Amino acid sequence: MPTAIKERFLVSPFLVFFLVHSIQIGIGVLGFQRYIAKSAGYDAWIAVLAFGFIVNLLIWMIYSIMKKGKGDITVIHRDLFGKWIGGLFSLFFVVYLLFFSITVLRTFIEVIQVWMFPEIKVWSFSLVFLVLTYYVVSGGFRTVTGVSFLGVVLPAYLLLTLWFPLEFADFRNLLPILDHTIKEIAISTKDTALSFLGFEALLIYYPFIKQPEKSQKWAHFGALFTTFIYLVITIVSFGYYSEKQLAGTVWATLSMFKIVEMPFVERFEYIGIATYALVILPNICLAIWSSSRGVKQLFGVKQHTALIVLLVISLIVNCLITDRDSVDMLNSNISRIGFYIIVLYIPFLFIISQIQHKARKKG
Repeated sequence: MPTAIKERFLVSPFLVFFLVHSIQIGIGVLGFQRYIAKSAGYDAWIAVLAFGFIVNLLIWMIYSIMKKGKGDITVIHRDLFGKWIGGLFSLFFVVYLLFFSITVLRTFIEVIQVWMFPEIKVWSFSLVFLVLTYYVVSGGFRTVTGVSFLGVVLPAYLLLTLWFPLEFADFRNLLPILDHTIKEIAISTKDTALSFLGFEALLIYYPFIKQPEKSQKWAHFGALFTTFIYLVITIVSFGYYSEKQLAGTVWATLSMFKIVEMPFVERFEYIGIATYALVILPNICLAIWSSSRGVKQLFGVKQHTALIVLLVISLIVNCLITDRDSVDMLNSNISRIGFYIIVLYIPFLFIISQIQHKARKKG
């Protein structure tokens, strides 16, 4: 039987809005447009809406699973599949969350190298950022939640920069609507996955929510707000870029920063990238906290010890990824694995938990 978590470690239900939203708005928002437009062209905005709906359906499934369980996903795995098989499933999930955080950090370093400081060393930036992560995560889940709150509120002004491309946008680009097949839109929906990943960490931190049943609506609101932001960025980008331009632009959102003109700053993209450190910090902190919590639950070690080990692994892996192709491959693989976890495994877990619940009621 899992130990009850003391109330002083719990967070209020409404803060789940920031936990869900902050981890979804990550590095993907800087250049997702090119990938989703590959298959469905300017109809890709439909894919964004479709995946937003899927995410909300999956959040409903997660809450249904967690309400029937007696702890986090490691406890539920053990309950459903036994100690060894359940432990393997939990270990895979923990490793996935670790590599999710590595992907976010390494991709952000790539952005800094391309746009700001080409000579910056991967190990030096990784070390500084991971020390900051250690400081936040070692403060406990409430500290991580506070950083998630700030990671949504402080960089919110960046949304105002979407006003500048509107002067040059032609929204007739989006016509005719539904100019692509259902298959092409479905492929584009799959390509949207990386941008929406992260909400599945809810499977780990659910027991840390005060009155968790009241937090479900806030989780849905967080996912809906994410969908709204991605939809707005997608439509503005499709109005601003031609399809040929979009296909050749790796960081479409960042490139739109270049047209921002203000009397007191010449290169706004530098400010945008610097601000973006506040956006990815909650991504990394929440993923690392969830991963270290999973290690604690699985192996019975102190979470602080697990945290140090995971941060060292993260530093080593970041340093081993040396070129753009490796970063791209890392993003593609994590996107693919994350897609299968949320679209196949969560529904599978939902069905198994429903069957077990009904069997227990009959028993």
